[in-house]
Amino acid sequence: MTTTTSTQPSGSPDAPRSGIRVIDTVPKQLFIDGGWQDAAGGRTLPVDDPATGRELCQVADAAPEDGRRALDAAVAAQPDWAATAPRARSEILRRAYELIIERKEDLALLMTLEMGKPLAEARGEVGYAAEFFRWFSEEAVRIDGGMSRTPDGANRVLVMRQPVGPCMLITPWNFPLAMGTRKIGPAVAAGCTMILKPAPQTPLSSLALAAIMTEAGLPPGVLNVVTTTDAAGVVEPLLRSGDVRKLSFTGSTQVGRILLAQCADTVVRTSMELGGNAPFLVFADADLDKAVDGAMVAKMRNMGEACTAANRFFVHRSVAEEFANRLAERMGALTVGPGTQDGTDVGPLIDAAGRNKAADLVQDAVQRGAKALIGGEAPDGAGYFYPPTVLTDVHPGSALMSTEIFGPVAAILTFDDEDEAVAAANDTEWGLVGYLFTENLDRALRVGERLETGMVGVNTGLVSNPAAPFGGIKQSGLGREGGRAGIEEFLEIKYLAIPAGQG
Repeated sequence: MTTTTSTQPSGSPDAPRSGIRVIDTVPKQLFIDGGWQDAAGGRTLPVDDPATGRELCQVADAAPEDGRRALDAAVAAQPDWAATAPRARSEILRRAYELIIERKEDLALLMTLEMGKPLAEARGEVGYAAEFFRWFSEEAVRIDGGMSRTPDGANRVLVMRQPVGPCMLITPWNFPLAMGTRKIGPAVAAGCTMILKPAPQTPLSSLALAAIMTEAGLPPGVLNVVTTTDAAGVVEPLLRSGDVRKLSFTGSTQVGRILLAQCADTVVRTSMELGGNAPFLVFADADLDKAVDGAMVAKMRNMGEACTAANRFFVHRSVAEEFANRLAERMGALTVGPGTQDGTDVGPLIDAAGRNKAADLVQDAVQRGAKALIGGEAPDGAGYFYPPTVLTDVHPGSALMSTEIFGPVAAILTFDDEDEAVAAANDTEWGLVGYLFTENLDRALRVGERLETGMVGVNTGLVSNPAAPFGGIKQSGLGREGGRAGIEEFLEIKYLAIPAGQG
């Protein structure tokens, strides 16, 4: 594994500026009421490069009073923003989309430096993130209602949709730009003001996004960005204040439960995209070329640090050995190294805790009888690297079968019939996404309907798309993001009863 770093990719006419210069262009303060402000007491937090473990810079570390100031700004801006013409909101999102595309290379490098993913993947995320703004710019002008008559003819029923009000948006570190646009886009389109709290590991992408939104014409107070290491101290008072009317959270199920309890006192509307433990089913009639290609996407996207990552591979016994060998060959051919380095396929995990978690889960599985076809041991040296790993003969009681791995580890088990496969896939508290590979259309529909997940990839390892309703069931969350459903999460339905005139 290569461990040298490179801050400037070569060979592209659109190559970004050096890492130092890109970081220098990003504001490091809190963004409140349209201005950049220091945190109370001048507190700061470090942002580290996971490829080296070294500090990149310091950004403001908000205290609870900073969060309150951000909420006050959002509350004050809400009436005027709700009254802003839908077309005006749409055009702000469209301008922001164009600015993101224009600055794709710099934003990709910034993301790679703070999060670790290879530049090629970072560029893909920038494009994906921008699409949420384009999609919701088009949805902003399509918020509708309706009018009807009651069955007895006595009243007209006028139905309208209005913005829910000030929103708390909490985003994770693994897709730092896309998770921001996926929440900001529909909130802006619906006419809601926002407080965005990004993950402390990856605040730079969110701060850069705030600057872009300002340049696109977003009025002061509509978007406020609060970076902090004291999430509980900053967020809980806001959720209990009665002024926040909507929470959109992406993160772990454990934290989601806590936030739901905090929202209960003032009945804050919530949407949550929580943990996942995705099953990946390969049936005997599957096209193994498609299945392995799909596995590479579903497992290795973002180094496996995705809630949609395939964790549990259930493969029909008749094709299990061939599938495992093919997958191990493909994963073993990947180049591990710093995301800024040309040719890197797999970057570092986010921090030492993430690497240690993957290593511990693999060690537990091996102790229970699993065999590592490739990988299985963390390398020495700087950075939080873990190699692509394929495990066979995995015991069902292994910890990784009931834990979101968040790393490049594929655990393969076998099955003999469809009912067994479906039962194993559904044997989890999570229900975000499942994947199934078969050339039998009847089986695809039948199994897809039986899987207890909010999304199913049929002969594909990628389900994420701004035009699709993303979300899960069971303990994987509430509500949907993206698609036509995405904006509904930020709208309330109001109905006016109007007596019908006498004819």
